[in-house]
Amino acid sequence: MVESAEQRQVPGAARVLTMSTIAFTLMFAVWLMFGILGKPIQAEFGLSDVELSWISAVAVLNGSMWRLPAGMLADRIGGRRVMLVMLVVGAVAAFAVSFANSYPMLLVLAFLVGFVGNSFSVGVAWNNAWFSPGRKGFALGVFGAGNVGASVTKFIGPPLILATAGATYGLGIVGGWRLIPVIYAVLLLACAVAMYFVTPRHDHVPGASKTIAEMLVPLRDVRVWRFALYYVVVFGAYVALSAYLPAYYVDNFGVNLTTAGLLTATFIFPASLLRPVGGWLSDRWGARRAMYFTFLVMLAASGVLMMPNGHIVLYQPDGSRAEVMHYTISLWGFVALVFLIGCAMGIGKAAVYKHIPTYFPDNVGSVGGLVGMLGGLGGFFLPPMFAYAKQLTGMANSTFAILFLVTAISLAWMHLTIHRMLHAESPHLEDDIDVPASPTSPTFAPALDPFREETRA
Repeated sequence: MVESAEQRQVPGAARVLTMSTIAFTLMFAVWLMFGILGKPIQAEFGLSDVELSWISAVAVLNGSMWRLPAGMLADRIGGRRVMLVMLVVGAVAAFAVSFANSYPMLLVLAFLVGFVGNSFSVGVAWNNAWFSPGRKGFALGVFGAGNVGASVTKFIGPPLILATAGATYGLGIVGGWRLIPVIYAVLLLACAVAMYFVTPRHDHVPGASKTIAEMLVPLRDVRVWRFALYYVVVFGAYVALSAYLPAYYVDNFGVNLTTAGLLTATFIFPASLLRPVGGWLSDRWGARRAMYFTFLVMLAASGVLMMPNGHIVLYQPDGSRAEVMHYTISLWGFVALVFLIGCAMGIGKAAVYKHIPTYFPDNVGSVGGLVGMLGGLGGFFLPPMFAYAKQLTGMANSTFAILFLVTAISLAWMHLTIHRMLHAESPHLEDDIDVPASPTSPTFAPALDPFREETRA
């Protein structure tokens, strides 16, 4: 069977995808390592929950705020160069974390380490430049599965911290939680060396001839900002929960840190490893259908999780009272619902980024960078919001009330946009909400292009 031009693989693309995914997985692990390191750090420095939340938050901030320029730079000079620089810079910053001796110093170093989080927009632009349209959704899904790096520290962190506590090594390196960033620094440098020799020297640079002004023009489109809100829900909340859940399990279910890390991994794995599935579904069935599935599942699960443990007290006319409708969610019920949220997020993250090369094929770096930046900033704001909501209400499950609210807003905006597009502007598209690009799709209709009908939406 002869492959079409849209599905043909460019020579060297597989090496780019492989190395960029490995690098992104490592950098994502470094970016979110404070989710597990946080509890030992809190015990050593005597931090409050709010103070602890800011350590993860500042790392997420710096891993989000440069995504737009990083994506644009990858389009202009090539993703390979930018990714190599990030690996080296991340290694230096991670190594420095092991020598932190105060809370202010921890905040500064956590902020510097967070720079590696910008690798996502670089990898998206890099892979987009190397893959044909018919393979972009799946390729970007595979690359995005590097989010599974968030679980690496959950697995290796607790046993290493326990096994090496009190040990001393050369160069002033000590065991316990301080050993983890040193290990990551070595791995980042090794990955940089491998990437230098494995990936093609001649890179694809689709934005080399464009001015910065030309690359920024698409950012005026309201759709970019709508996609960014979707990404706050499926990625920003993912980052926030990845960092927040270990402490949540320890504080609310009384498990130890090792168990909390393993339980958090049951959320991280589906939220990461289902991303290629989300890319495939978006290629075949359409990104909007995937987003509807994502939002509806997240609303249902978070709607249950935000219900407080307790009961209703009924006061009778004779002065007596009755307690009814006792409700308490079990540990395994909680884990199952969080797992469902992770599955939905894994599919949704790929679906959001399937939209971008479809609508903005010549500006993936800038548009993908902005969407990633704003989505990542959601991961910056949400952990402190979780901590402050708990402080104000006294209820830990207020976390999921916040998640329910932002998901509901995103679903409402998406649905109203599609409703207006189909019924007000293009009523003939009522039965074709999302037409995938693949001619093999069962809903393929080449005469219709609903993507282009959304110009004013």
